[in-house]
Amino acid sequence: MLLQADTCDDGMPSFFDPKTVAALFDGNPAAVAVLDHELRYTYVNPALERLNGLPARAHIGRTFSQVLPGLHGQAAALRDVLADGKPREVTISGRTWAPTEEEQQLWRATYHRLDADGEGCGLMAIVVEITDIARQREELEQARGHVALLSTAAVRIGTTLDMDTTCQELADFVVPDFADVAVVDVFPAEVGHSVRRPEPGVVRLRRAALRGHGELDAQVQRFGHPGEYVDFAADSAVTRCLTENEPVIDDWDDRGQERSALTADRIAASRALGLRQALVVPLTARARPLGTLSLVRAEGSPAFGDQDVAVARELAVRAGVALDHARRYDHEHSIARELQRSLLSEPWGPHSHVEVATRYLPADEGVLVGGDWFDVVPLQDGRHLKAMGDVMGHGVEAAVAMSQYRSLLRLLAQEDLPPHRILEQLDTMVERSGLDRAATCLLAVVDRFGGVCEVASAGHLPPVFIDPGAAGARVVPVPVGPPLGTGFGGYRTASVPCGPGTVLFMYTDGLVERRGEDIDVSVQRLASLTMLPGGRLEDLLDRVLDRFGEDAEDDIAVLASRIREGPPVVRPTPAE
Repeated sequence: MLLQADTCDDGMPSFFDPKTVAALFDGNPAAVAVLDHELRYTYVNPALERLNGLPARAHIGRTFSQVLPGLHGQAAALRDVLADGKPREVTISGRTWAPTEEEQQLWRATYHRLDADGEGCGLMAIVVEITDIARQREELEQARGHVALLSTAAVRIGTTLDMDTTCQELADFVVPDFADVAVVDVFPAEVGHSVRRPEPGVVRLRRAALRGHGELDAQVQRFGHPGEYVDFAADSAVTRCLTENEPVIDDWDDRGQERSALTADRIAASRALGLRQALVVPLTARARPLGTLSLVRAEGSPAFGDQDVAVARELAVRAGVALDHARRYDHEHSIARELQRSLLSEPWGPHSHVEVATRYLPADEGVLVGGDWFDVVPLQDGRHLKAMGDVMGHGVEAAVAMSQYRSLLRLLAQEDLPPHRILEQLDTMVERSGLDRAATCLLAVVDRFGGVCEVASAGHLPPVFIDPGAAGARVVPVPVGPPLGTGFGGYRTASVPCGPGTVLFMYTDGLVERRGEDIDVSVQRLASLTMLPGGRLEDLLDRVLDRFGEDAEDDIAVLASRIREGPPVVRPTPAE
């Protein structure tokens, strides 16, 4: 675009006299300058004075390069516009005389030739500062990065129901993209071993996760390894964060702030590693405090700003949900485990005529505790009722149901009924009691005088008999009735030869059940079990669990029993 007008005496267009120019451009927010054909300033508006940091009198009569020597490269573009009359829009970078905190500034400039009678007699420059635009673009990119960070958090944090794993995932996630060091501290679990009380005014948390970037990862371990308990004084950022339930920024370069000895020593150690600032955000769920996430930045990293606080708070909210799920699972898992351990204590009473060995092997920590149970109940004439059961389902409810089944079984065993009659009455009692969890059960009574074992099954896997010195075991397919709690009944007792020294081996499905394999195939592997005469039952269980329990996906309960070997015995008569 060419700006044309009549020629004035000094060679400039007539409408660019001082009064006309001032009226047109003095109030314009864009910076405007008029230069003659020698590129000397003839007019600058107040906006350009502010942009260049110089008054108008420092411009007039001087060339572009003289006023702004740091931007002398623009002179060539100005001469090109004078030569061909084509407007040009260019981006300028550098510094003017105006005070600024920016190391580099950006402007967008448009140059137009001023023509008179078809000849170029000067230039108009319109300049708009775009440093703020660049900063906004940078902030926008940062915001987009934070959105992406939060979106990724949903799939990176809380992949398991293990509390410490979730905490470590959170620490790993924020380092190094958001912080140079991350620490997750949580309140001790409500179930389990008790934690000694801290001194008054001190908060004691369990360090659940710690992560540093690069060499810092090994250096920050001095502040407490995961699993250790850490005390925080009342003036610490962690304690203040928990008290106020709000994010707290702690600038460790602020030497004017009074610190307690505990807090001051910890900050001094952190500063020695080059750490300068911490942002602590609360981890909460359902209005209950779970702990804190501490984000630390080292020297050279940008200070935490408002946007960082907002992102950290949102991360803490999302992590809090995952941690709450993990803590609730851990709470239930611990209760169920403790309940099951108490119920699977040594079976009833001394066993003068029978040897018994039992073992319970929980599944992986990521699996809810099941309802596996076993028991040995003494009967008349020195006989014993052996029971192996598995309540369907997992968790506290399964463990509680297991205790109910075991109590009812002990009650019925005193009536000295054959195994199938015990199962029938147990099935009826469970159905009437309203217990809504079915269970499988295998009952066995060894008659040490008759050399037989009476066995009845309610949906349970078959027993295994290991004769001493034999090349293999006998997997006996006894009649199987429906699981207990269904009300169908229909149980039968089978008699299996079982002489002195023969081991009766009972188990739950966790020992043999494998994904993708038929259960009958899995059970038949137990036929390879052997037992030397006089061998220890505990050694047998060790071999069984080492061989079959390694890849188990469910809890395993096993029981091995046998009649103690000795001189032949005769069943006592009523007169005796």
